[in-house]
Amino acid sequence: MAEEERTATLAEWEAAEVAAANAAGGVPVVFIHGLWLLSESWRAWRDLFEDSGYATLAPGWPDDPPTVAEAREHPEVFARKMVQQVTDHYLGAIALLDRGPVVIGHSFGGLIAQKIAGTGAAAATVSIDNAPFKGVLPLPASTLKSSSPVLGNPANARRGVQLTLEQFKYGWANALDDAEAEELYERFHVPAAGAPLFQAAFANFNPFGGETEVDSKNPARGPLLLIGGAADHTVPPAITNASYKIQSRNPGITEEILIPDRGHSLTIDHGWREVADEALAFVQRHAPADG
Repeated sequence: MAEEERTATLAEWEAAEVAAANAAGGVPVVFIHGLWLLSESWRAWRDLFEDSGYATLAPGWPDDPPTVAEAREHPEVFARKMVQQVTDHYLGAIALLDRGPVVIGHSFGGLIAQKIAGTGAAAATVSIDNAPFKGVLPLPASTLKSSSPVLGNPANARRGVQLTLEQFKYGWANALDDAEAEELYERFHVPAAGAPLFQAAFANFNPFGGETEVDSKNPARGPLLLIGGAADHTVPPAITNASYKIQSRNPGITEEILIPDRGHSLTIDHGWREVADEALAFVQRHAPADG
């Protein structure tokens, strides 16, 4: 794909962020959100990394609305978004950067970050509470319960689905008090594509690989850190540990950190800085800002 075509696939603000990162020089950091969030959920992280000398950008998923309010009014815009489509969208943005970026992703963004790393396009990667990729076998009961609002109805594979507050509290905010859970729900939660959850749930039954497959063996994968929340209901430690065991066979650096008493909201709740500091320390070791 020509550069002009790649630029055309990005929203105007996304193309502007790519241009700003190139103009800033140094090492860019690409943030990838997961389901039920928008790119603005990375704002505090971006400020931290920019204060540490990095140029940051956080493209949305294809056609994401710009605000939480608009997203809630139009859940249909999230329908049918697929894992490879979203991965290609981010790879298109990365191809426009002047140098290979650090890639940081959460949840399905963590899975996509690992897919990007598997192409050799990342200088270093941090994957937080990653959705399971093909070959990750554990499927804990809490994961099934967290996913049931989507997987319980096959028609949701073609829809955008919003969680209720109670579903959000179980899947995301189980380690928080009710007041913070409600604040995060109102501030950040949006509908999400149902399709990726079906893709992940049935990946190990697809003999041809499927879109959640990650090339964990590529020697150009680069350093990888996996971070998990020890109290996460949506992506429990069993999934993070299984992901680590597969990725640790790569000749590159592979590290894992489990953060006690943290749930799936760990990138946006009151304790986000603890998680971000772990990610930043890893990135500074393996992709220094002045590198």
